[in-house]
Amino acid sequence: MKVDQKGHTVTIKDTQKDFKSFLEKVTQQFKTFEKQNIIIDLSADAGLSENDLKLFLPLAKQQKKAKKSFVIVVDDLDFNAISDKLVVVPSLLEAHDIIEMEEIERDLGF
Repeated sequence: MKVDQKGHTVTIKDTQKDFKSFLEKVTQQFKTFEKQNIIIDLSADAGLSENDLKLFLPLAKQQKKAKKSFVIVVDDLDFNAISDKLVVVPSLLEAHDIIEMEEIERDLGF
């Protein structure tokens, strides 16, 4: 697991390509990152399903309550099949753009 901090955003990348252990580590260390926007980078993991991503729903809900963003990056998936409660994008650039837009919306009171 690689953690990269830039400003108010933390990017957490799965470096071992073991989704289950990565999810466990992120969940255990979540309190460390909860005051920042979070990007979960799973672009290196092949063969992830919508059900795998649904396992991040509790963390995404916690972030939303804390008025912070939670974005997952996966590059080869049917994005229409994913729950509306999760923000999933195909690239890191789009993840940063989403966070920027959500920050503006929060500043404006939406």
